[in-house]
Amino acid sequence: MNTTTTQKKESTSNIVGDIFGGTASMLVALPSAIAFGLLIYAPLGASFSGRAAIGGIMGTIAMGLLASIFGGTNRLISAPCAPAAAVLSVFVAELVKNGTLPADLIPVYLMLVGLVVGIVQIIIGKLRGGTFIKYIPYPVVAGYLSGVGVIIFTGQFPKWLGLPKEIKFWEGLTRVSDWKWESITVGAVTIFVMFMAPKIIKAIPAAIIALIAGVSTYFILSFINPSLLSLENNHFVIGPISASVSDLGNVFSTQWTLASSLDFTHIGLIFLPALTLAVLLSIDTLKTCVVLDAITYTRHKSNKELVGQGMGNIGSALLCGIPGAGTMGATLVNLNSGGKTKKSGLVFGITAVLVLLLFGKLVAWIPISALAGILIVVAIRMVDYKTFALLKHKSTVFDFFVMLGVIISAVTMSLIAAAGIGILLAIILFLREQMRTSVIRRKAFGNQLFSKKSRVITEREILEVKGKHTLIVQLQGQLFFGTADQLLSQIEPLLNDSKYVLLDMRRVLSIDYTAANRLKQILGRIKEQQGYLIFTSVPLNVLSGQNIKVYLENLGLTETENLKFFEDLDFALEWVEDEILAEEKVVDDNKVLGLNEIELFTHFPDIALKTLSPFLIEKRYEKGQMIFKMNDDGDEIYFVRKGNVKIVLPLAGGGTHHLVTISKGSFFGDMVFLDKRKRSANAFAGDEVLLYELSRKKFDEVTVLHPEISGQFFEMLAFVIANRLRLSDIELKALQEN
Repeated sequence: MNTTTTQKKESTSNIVGDIFGGTASMLVALPSAIAFGLLIYAPLGASFSGRAAIGGIMGTIAMGLLASIFGGTNRLISAPCAPAAAVLSVFVAELVKNGTLPADLIPVYLMLVGLVVGIVQIIIGKLRGGTFIKYIPYPVVAGYLSGVGVIIFTGQFPKWLGLPKEIKFWEGLTRVSDWKWESITVGAVTIFVMFMAPKIIKAIPAAIIALIAGVSTYFILSFINPSLLSLENNHFVIGPISASVSDLGNVFSTQWTLASSLDFTHIGLIFLPALTLAVLLSIDTLKTCVVLDAITYTRHKSNKELVGQGMGNIGSALLCGIPGAGTMGATLVNLNSGGKTKKSGLVFGITAVLVLLLFGKLVAWIPISALAGILIVVAIRMVDYKTFALLKHKSTVFDFFVMLGVIISAVTMSLIAAAGIGILLAIILFLREQMRTSVIRRKAFGNQLFSKKSRVITEREILEVKGKHTLIVQLQGQLFFGTADQLLSQIEPLLNDSKYVLLDMRRVLSIDYTAANRLKQILGRIKEQQGYLIFTSVPLNVLSGQNIKVYLENLGLTETENLKFFEDLDFALEWVEDEILAEEKVVDDNKVLGLNEIELFTHFPDIALKTLSPFLIEKRYEKGQMIFKMNDDGDEIYFVRKGNVKIVLPLAGGGTHHLVTISKGSFFGDMVFLDKRKRSANAFAGDEVLLYELSRKKFDEVTVLHPEISGQFFEMLAFVIANRLRLSDIELKALQEN
């Protein structure tokens, strides 16, 4: 089978799958969309039920078509959703309760809310905000969605009981005499089938089976109550819907006529619910996309999808529909029914148009209690019951109360208030996580962590004793008002016994004014003790764009006698060690060492030194002059009489890594002296350097004539190398324990 044939078969398979997937998902989403429309328009009365149903259907059409075209996430189905219904139903209810606007104008304001939602989503997408919306803490999002679920449940429960729209949840529970057995029966059958259908028939979406069951039950009950077969004054069903092209044109022209004469005095009412809804619908869409990615092993484009969602919501508003998002249920039905590409979304929208034009009259007979039953099940499933497991662990108890706080504020106040509280709690969650993470990555002392400067054994012994007065603190993360006191409290007990305090800032991500003032307090304490505060590796440009070094300098932390800045922790440690050795009068930089003062030869007999001296060559190098390069041939070992030698490792791209600094009295080049292989690094003079050079070839000549000198030489070489390894062990132990 050739490639062309395979591609044709795959294309045909995709088309068939998209048709089945798009059609099946439409059958799931459309009844819910109608129910959401009724929920939003319910406070306006039964006379608006036809427009409510059209709003749900037109929202389904616009979202399905435009979000698929401009967004393009494969298999994603966008339609009116529960969060939009909950926010807008509260918005409408508050307008009706306050008498702010005439009832006829409220649909126009709903249209404006939808337009602003779409515009905001497009702006978020263009500004690449989709990346950040996904990081709103899960407890806040789950709490908000659970709150929406509770609101939908309490709002739909009276409709299941057949109570008038003005009757609220708690009042409805007590007015048993007003319950309508017809509504209860239809709703109960719908709810039962909604729960049981997925366990029995997986090929057909549960919402479709439940709706069919509810409608069938309604007509069965008509044998007992014949009045159910009349649409006139029938409060049990949606009622007549004008679904012809001319009727739809009348709805649009009426709404747009009202919009053209709109008084913008109350326009400010739309912005808070619109912004809340824009963020919530964006989160809902991206959450669905993330789940879709996990199932299909793909990766969606968050920002492009938000632009598509914005275009869909703008189109929905212009067509008098209600806003929506990428919905989980319809998307999973599309996936499981064979949908493979974004064309399944186009099929979804087109089939919704056909339903409106061909079967719109039949929508009038859908029982309100059946739709209420579907929404009640949707609401129950929106509540995140797993949150109670958060109470089992101390570390997650606060997360539970965050979710509970959002739910309570959503139910007792409003979804808009819940959004504000959710944002506040998100900030608190962020601060909590930052404060729970220690800003101190590691603490060590100068007798545990040493510079890369190689010291002779007498110097190392001094540093091991005096190093306990050097405190090295490696910082990390955010230094701000929430963690500044943590920094001070952890190192304060150590300040009294520390002359040198080194703060390694390499892993610091940001710093604020409070943290800078804590650093000033630390500096003040150190000054009183005639000590030194030393900053190392201070970031010049963190991810936020902040130049931390400039920020510190602007706040008065500039280099003085007691405050030092170093580019690297190793350079700072080297400076501190030099200061300690200078105080002990061990170091004399100008003195040139004789052979007997080189560490390796300090215990050699004079006669051995005299025997070896003729084989040594004196070398002199200027600052920066190369002594040898990596991969050079050579068998010489070098002994430093004056100055410092830098050993660096060349890196790809022209960079280097500093391995060690060889100080006066020590030696380098011992590797090739022992294994006679090529040089493994570069060596150059750190300042003016005087050396003794001893080649292995000449040393072998000494060995032949004086084997006892050779034995003593290798014994001392092994001893010094062993001491260096012990020093490394001390450092590794300190790094692992802190």
